[in-house]
Amino acid sequence: MATIKPAEVSAILKEQLIGFEGKATLNEIGTVLQIGDGIARVYGLSNVQYGELVEFEGGLEGIVLNLEEDNVGVVLLGESTAIREGATVKRTERIASINVGEGILGRVVDTLGFPIDGKGPIEGETFEMPLERKAPGVIYREPVSEPLQTGLKAVDAMIPIGRGQRELIIGDRQTGKSTVAIDTIINQKEFYDAGEPVYCIYVAIGQKGSTVAGIAINLEEKGALAYTPIVAAHA
Repeated sequence: MATIKPAEVSAILKEQLIGFEGKATLNEIGTVLQIGDGIARVYGLSNVQYGELVEFEGGLEGIVLNLEEDNVGVVLLGESTAIREGATVKRTERIASINVGEGILGRVVDTLGFPIDGKGPIEGETFEMPLERKAPGVIYREPVSEPLQTGLKAVDAMIPIGRGQRELIIGDRQTGKSTVAIDTIINQKEFYDAGEPVYCIYVAIGQKGSTVAGIAINLEEKGALAYTPIVAAHA
């Protein structure tokens, strides 16, 4: 039987202790007080920041959008059926952001920019941009100098929309509001073919997955998906 030499054991322990660094990490944990309609009231996250991502049990993430004295309001980025009162929530110390680049054109992504169309990851160089940021002042914006051709003669002739201008499409259900927006996106193909593309972003808020898939197929058939990413905001 081989004998154990104390000097050898001491040398091994000393070698292992050389690279040891004692460091304590503190994770701020909160508790769900109330859950409903995609909004969670969370207690215990006293140092959380506005717009910060928080993580629930099971990996579901949410964005902090309401800071109150004794609790915070969190918008869930997914189904809330698995979240119950008393569930734990932890900070990620990351402000909600999205990776953007030319590779996102023609893709269907979720609220945080992750592809959900089954075509693999976003290719090419991307840049991390915050979801919410201060808009540039009026002085720093380029003036509206040319119209945005919608392809609808009544709109283009009587109430032309300026390129870069905000425009509200209002109406009752099933009156064609989404159709006007989609037709406008499709009409920009001539500028894309001419090498002067007008990049469009279609955001589907609260729409069914089948509806989003149908819109993606329609845009792809018309050749408009090449300059249009689709954001499926189901939360």
